[in-house]
Amino acid sequence: MHIDGVPNRTSRPTYLLRESYREGKKVRKRTLANLSALSDEQIDAIRAVLAGQSVRPVEELWQTTRSRAHGAVQAVRVAMQRLGFESLLGSRPSPQRDAVCAMVAARIVAPHTKLATTRWWHTNTLAEEYGVLETDETDLYAAMDWLLERQGPIQKKLAARHLSEGSLALYDLSSSYFEGSCCPLAKIGYSRDGKRNTPQVNYGLLTTRAGCPVAISVYAGNTADASTLMPQVDQLRRDFGLERLVLIGDRGMISHKAIDTLRTLDGLAWITALKSSQIRALVQGGTLQLGLFDQRNLFECSHPDFPGERLMACRNVELGKLRAHKREALLVATEKELEKIRARIDNGSLTGRDKIGVKVGQVLNKYKVGKHFALTIEDSGFQFQRLQPQIAAEAALDGLYVIRTSVPKEQMRSAEAVLNYKALAEVERAFRSMKTIDLHVRPIHHRLETRVRAHIFLCMLAYYVEWHMREAWRELLFADQDLERKKHRDPVAAAKRSDAALAKVATRTLKDGSPVHSFRTLLEDLSTIVRNTCEARFGQRSGSSFQMTTTPNPAQQRALQLLQAITV
Repeated sequence: MHIDGVPNRTSRPTYLLRESYREGKKVRKRTLANLSALSDEQIDAIRAVLAGQSVRPVEELWQTTRSRAHGAVQAVRVAMQRLGFESLLGSRPSPQRDAVCAMVAARIVAPHTKLATTRWWHTNTLAEEYGVLETDETDLYAAMDWLLERQGPIQKKLAARHLSEGSLALYDLSSSYFEGSCCPLAKIGYSRDGKRNTPQVNYGLLTTRAGCPVAISVYAGNTADASTLMPQVDQLRRDFGLERLVLIGDRGMISHKAIDTLRTLDGLAWITALKSSQIRALVQGGTLQLGLFDQRNLFECSHPDFPGERLMACRNVELGKLRAHKREALLVATEKELEKIRARIDNGSLTGRDKIGVKVGQVLNKYKVGKHFALTIEDSGFQFQRLQPQIAAEAALDGLYVIRTSVPKEQMRSAEAVLNYKALAEVERAFRSMKTIDLHVRPIHHRLETRVRAHIFLCMLAYYVEWHMREAWRELLFADQDLERKKHRDPVAAAKRSDAALAKVATRTLKDGSPVHSFRTLLEDLSTIVRNTCEARFGQRSGSSFQMTTTPNPAQQRALQLLQAITV
């Protein structure tokens, strides 16, 4: 018996198992089986048997001596290559550049402390892929110093990639708490982490309209939000060479005082919002007539207190209902606690005006609605009641907010201005990802100011890579893919997902039945692609080793394929 391969013009040959036999004086052949459905390896094994060779089960020929997670590392590696990340850091190869690339990748795949990182990346293929097999913790700190020296040129390259004259830039400030108090940047200030009386550091993030990070600045933990704005403006104009720009920030960032300075700078426009006290003054002065909201949820007006600006008054009915419900819940909770105090006074367990005042103050500080109550405190008595006129005045403004901008109407419609302001949610999303969800910038363990700055910049670079990966993976994640619909939605109403996005959330599956992922679970799934180290058991090659990577399943192949579409 033998195997014949019959050529096919446009496809794989047909493999037939045949035997020869004699018919009279002629030798003829007959086909016993069509082997075309078998793999080449299986056909070769049959050939070996027919040739009299011994065949062993594949597991007897070699053994797997080590398995390391590879798929997530591969995904990040592909994304960084598509982004030209190495050349972004520096044009010349160096051990420091390799170490920074490895730290950025490690921050995305599995964030750890620097010491833990050098131990962790040997459990997978990261150290091998990025050429840092011999790199230790000391080398990482040296690489962080190297990175910090290049922060300015790197951010200039990012700005050149993603910002241009006349583009929109988002800016916001956040904070992260410290473990320890030796760093000069560690100061007690307004904590966005809910860590009162804990040293922290502030950092301001500059992004594109879509939320792609461009630059980050670090400040002491007690730095006021508004004081960080002008350094960003200077950076945009001096370092990045952008003379015309629309800067978007919240009302605490782009303050009335800051706007007075911005008005002196040609080419720089802004979008922000009014404070509640300013809105109340407009209503009381008749500029904002609440009756206009009976017909629409957005109208534009102006006021002498805001020269050269447009005011977009918006009313979100659903937001108004939510605020009314929350206020009523706080009022009821406050009344219950105040009733307990009055009961103690009545039974004689609490007396004295000062002691009663302390207890009442504790309740008011807890629920933050003391302005809505009239209080009478005496040595042996205590009375309280709601201030209904004040509550009604506040309720009239529920769901009302006003966007202010210096951008002319011919350049940006009212609806566009509102949507652009709401894009600040993209910066908030970046902060959440950097701080808690994926990159874990906090808590900060570094002692030296330079290392703190380098650590935060490193996390921003990691988010830069992650942001592009998320955009490429939209179809596989819970993210909404209908970006065009988002551009044309009602700018005032609460944002709603598309039907396709809602279907993903409801079913937890994609159209092909595969599971929908978060960014983190998709990386975990890709990590099941492993690189095996195998060792031969028999023959001349016994003792020699080779590596073999497992084949990705269709979903994993799709994830890796989508990353190839990343462009800058």
